[in-house]
Amino acid sequence: MKTIIRNLFFLVAVLSFLGLSTGCKNEASAFGVNDVVSDPGAFSGSLTLVGIVNAYSQSDPTIVAVMDKKELTCNTPNCEKVLLPVKITGARPAIGDEVRISGSFTTESWGKLFNASKMEVLGTHNLGGQG
Repeated sequence: MKTIIRNLFFLVAVLSFLGLSTGCKNEASAFGVNDVVSDPGAFSGSLTLVGIVNAYSQSDPTIVAVMDKKELTCNTPNCEKVLLPVKITGARPAIGDEVRISGSFTTESWGKLFNASKMEVLGTHNLGGQG
């Protein structure tokens, strides 16, 4: 009887391990812009952010300013949105696009810049001329 219980326990453990290791994607959760913008130097290595494209750099077409998704709920004209500069490659997203961006921070002469290695547009929001 002990052998049957031991074998059954072993079988359940092996099946559980196989189910967990093959059936699940290991995707890290995404940070919001407000989670990282106050201290971008605290984040090393690759990470994923979700935010809303709010503006374009006038001096560099490969840099967009991304705000936190929570900023969409601010309805007053004097909202102070914290913007994160993001260097992108490929097609430039539209203002109002909600994006998931993977990349890492680098230090520039003027401050921290998030360099995107991958970007996906998740949807579009009407910023009502706020961009």
